[in-house]
Formats: sequence, C-alpha cells, structure tokens
Amino acid sequence: MLKKDARKLYRQKRMGLSIQEMTRMDDLLLIQFQSAGIPFLNTLLSYWPIEENNEPDTHLFTEYLKFRNPELKVCYPVSDFSTLAMQAVVTDIDTPFVKTELNIHEPDSKDILLPEHIDLVFVPLLAVDKQGYRVGYGKGFYDKYLASCKPDCIKAGFSYFEPVDKIDDRHEFDIPLDLVITPHSTYVF
Repeated sequence: MLKKDARKLYRQKRMGLSIQEMTRMDDLLLIQFQSAGIPFLNTLLSYWPIEENNEPDTHLFTEYLKFRNPELKVCYPVSDFSTLAMQAVVTDIDTPFVKTELNIHEPDSKDILLPEHIDLVFVPLLAVDKQGYRVGYGKGFYDKYLASCKPDCIKAGFSYFEPVDKIDDRHEFDIPLDLVITPHSTYVF
C-alpha cells in the first residue's frame, strides 16, 4: 500500500468512528499497553491527541506511566513548520498548553530535553505496516526527531486498526517503531 493511499483510507476510517467506539477502543488500547511490559522509564515524549483527527487518547497512556513512576519526566513536542523540526519540552502539572492553528496543543515552556535523553516516544500515526513502518501526516517531524534519539529509545504507536501488510514507498529516512498497540494486539518489531 502506498503512503498516500493509506493516509487517505485510514483518515476516513478514523473519521467514521463514533465517540462511543473510540472510547471503547481507547480502553482496550490501555489494557494492551498495561500488558506490554514497558520497562521503568525516566523520560517520555508524549503528544496531545488531536480531537479533530479522532486520534487515540494518549493522555490515558501517559497518565498510566506517571502513576507507575511519579518522577517520570513527561515532554510534549513543539514543532517549527519553517524547518520541519521539533523539540521535546518538559512539562508539569502547571504547564500551560496553547492550541495552534493546526489544532496541535503545544506546551508554553522553554524547558527543552534533548532527544538523546528520551527513553520512550509516543509516535502519532494514521497507519502502520507489519514491519513497524508508519504513515504519519506527511511532514517528517518524527522521523527527523527519532533519528537523533539514543538507540535504545522505545518508539511506540497506537492504532485503532490492525497493521497493513506493507508500506510500499518507504524512504531511507523512515524510522520503524519498536511497538504498536492496537485494541486487540501488541506488535513488537
């Protein structure tokens, strides 16, 4: 499957989900995530789900990890669309978030954590294949960022749908995920 076809198909599939279906699948994703055997972590780069895109509720997974480790340093991305680069910004309970014109919630803070200090990254996706290669929104922010992370950084994605067989038009700079959680399965690559 080509990225543009997967992007279109899975965007339509997600937009066809009701709030009740998404809530049920988010609960199932959390159960799968809790069973995935994530090791003890010091740092997490999460992301705020874009409601308008019917993204899985990553707040559930972030809160679960914070419950397991109250000292967990949680970061959220801030993107620069002129350079197509992003940074991980450390947050806490008092950090304000600003919603951008693209419906992305970004922290209003300057406390940046370098990629080599991140233990786990939640990576947004529209579709993923059986080798862990994902289809995102097409700007390459995460692939660029992940290339700078330490080799043992865990790259995890959440999908309401099972993987496709193969993304046919991968690029040499595409970074595969290590783990994908769906409502009924956990895939380790």
